Amino acid sequence: MAVAPDFAEFYSATYPRLLTQLYAFVGDRAEAQDLVQEAFTRAFARWSTVSTFEDPVGWVRRVAWNLAISRWRRARRMLHFRRDLIADDVRGPDGLSLDLLRALGQLTQVNRQAAVLHYLAGFSVREIADFVDAPEGTIKARLHRARTTLSQLLSLDEAANAERTTSG
Repeated sequence: MAVAPDFAEFYSATYPRLLTQLYAFVGDRAEAQDLVQEAFTRAFARWSTVSTFEDPVGWVRRVAWNLAISRWRRARRMLHFRRDLIADDVRGPDGLSLDLLRALGQLTQVNRQAAVLHYLAGFSVREIADFVDAPEGTIKARLHRARTTLSQLLSLDEAANAERTTSG
């Protein structure tokens, strides 16, 4: 059994990365902060147990992602209201461009989840498959679709930016 770090140290060390992952998934910084805070709140309430887990950050990540997916499902039912509430000019946290966030937002939920877990969280295909309880082949297909779509979307953004620069 691993020695658990103090909760404050655990929080400080893991919060920024989890926030970035959830922000990339949900596309709204405030919502991502709420999700991650809620997951850490639940971990704190059970810290004597969670701290003994082999991977406490995995537990917090799972809770945050489950909360995000639940909210995403609810929001999807009310999509026309949600579009009016999301500001287009929100800056992303460390290293995430607005173009990338917008492109991620156009992926399906399952493809976006796979891309965020693989490229931002550093999960292997096998780890993602275990996390979402899907076959590895399914995850590979989701990652392929995500890469293809992101490549197209980001190429379009680059072309539009280049056109604006030369015509302006």
